[in-house]
Amino acid sequence: MHPKIKEFSERKIIGITTTIIRDEQHKIRTLWQQFMPRKHEIQSLTSQELIAMQIFRLNENGTPREAFEIWACAEVMDFDNIPNHMKAYTIISGTYAMFPHKGMDAGSTYEKIMSEWLPTSGYEIDHRPHFQVMGEKYKNGCTDSEEDFYVPVRLIKN
Repeated sequence: MHPKIKEFSERKIIGITTTIIRDEQHKIRTLWQQFMPRKHEIQSLTSQELIAMQIFRLNENGTPREAFEIWACAEVMDFDNIPNHMKAYTIISGTYAMFPHKGMDAGSTYEKIMSEWLPTSGYEIDHRPHFQVMGEKYKNGCTDSEEDFYVPVRLIKN
């Protein structure tokens, strides 16, 4: 695994959120089913890309410690018009390791990032949101679907 290490300035997002625990993966689909018909209500989109975001803390083995927040959202230029029953969030600036992902087994890719790449990378997880960007090559449910995983990292201080 050879990610691109990228510095990001802050990003503003608007979307729908819920809290899940590890075994509630079915809530992810429900969240997107609620968001997609309403995406058009969001003004000042920066692009047509979708963002799936997770806010959680990890155990040493890469699994979430507790219930965590998930978002179905899109990036915006400003928070001037937030649709009813949607929320706004600012992802603060920082370093991210970007991993291209192909297919529908996101769990396997994420597990490899945490168990194979991270331990020998010289980086550790930073306590900022993790997110996936689904652009033009994203095809929900298709084995040739492509998206990018963004993992917040910081250099390990010796």
